[in-house]
Amino acid sequence: MSIGTANPPLRLTQEESFQAAGYDSERIRNIFLNSDIDYRHFYLENGPDRSESSDQMHQRYLDGAMEIGCLAIMQCVRAAGLTVQAADFLALCTCTGYVCPDIGSRLVAHMGFRDNVQRASMTGLGCAGAVPTLQRAADFVRANPGRKALVLAVEICSACFFVDRTLETVIGNAICADGAAAFLLTAEDQVQQGYPQIVDFESFIDPAQIGEVGLNRRDGKLRIVLGASIQHLAGPMIENALTRLLHRHGLSTSDIRFWVVHPGGRKVIDNVQKHFGITDAQLRFSRTVLRNYGNMSSPTVMFVVDEVVRTGGPRPGDLGIMIALGPGMAAETALLRW
Repeated sequence: MSIGTANPPLRLTQEESFQAAGYDSERIRNIFLNSDIDYRHFYLENGPDRSESSDQMHQRYLDGAMEIGCLAIMQCVRAAGLTVQAADFLALCTCTGYVCPDIGSRLVAHMGFRDNVQRASMTGLGCAGAVPTLQRAADFVRANPGRKALVLAVEICSACFFVDRTLETVIGNAICADGAAAFLLTAEDQVQQGYPQIVDFESFIDPAQIGEVGLNRRDGKLRIVLGASIQHLAGPMIENALTRLLHRHGLSTSDIRFWVVHPGGRKVIDNVQKHFGITDAQLRFSRTVLRNYGNMSSPTVMFVVDEVVRTGGPRPGDLGIMIALGPGMAAETALLRW
């Protein structure tokens, strides 16, 4: 029914984020500047603080997730001409921090949701988390005609800022950023013009690659893990999920107009494009989001859906595929129809 997105106010260029990170290597500077990213948003005053304690980072995650999560939800429900009181189900997706009560429960009180709103918290699914969270919400509205579900993905990746000289840490610090996105869903015939219907989902999980992407703890702090092999694993993993999804609906890749690919990084997009023969025009939405926001983990693919809706000129009958990769290691896909 509607989409809302939000980012913290601090917006840095890649040169500024490199300087703020405190690196002194020209090789690392080139990684920052050759990422196809122009700007990223951070829930910080001026930039990363390497003296920040784990407790301070945890509190910043909570404050930031509440602030931008609230903004994304408000934008989403207002776009539908509603308030949060209209939501019967709230599904929350996050991986860059952990709190109990969860962010969703805190937003119920903070934003004035009904006291009988149902909740689901999807944690630890990383960059792919928005798609299975969307599936839980789609299942809810289909099982409960007339009810509405709100999906929120919110990440403060800067609360996982960790500095060492390993390549995977450098890449994470060079591409990851903060953001939130919200979708409002219904199974009723109330979808606004330009928004897609969610048709079906398919996953592929390869436990043999479980260590390639995710978060781990070091010195009491969360540290982003992005293995170098991800770029090469992306195409084959996605193909395993996508082949089953398309076959179930009698479709082929040539039937798909919109490729809503999570921009996990420049090389990931390049390899997915080569693997499936996707055109530059079809991937412009993912590259635009990467250029303007970086990789915000779970909400990023929702930003790409928003970019398609706002600038892609979708027509009735157009088909789209949402694709995201995350820990597990998992490829998550969804079939969309306008």
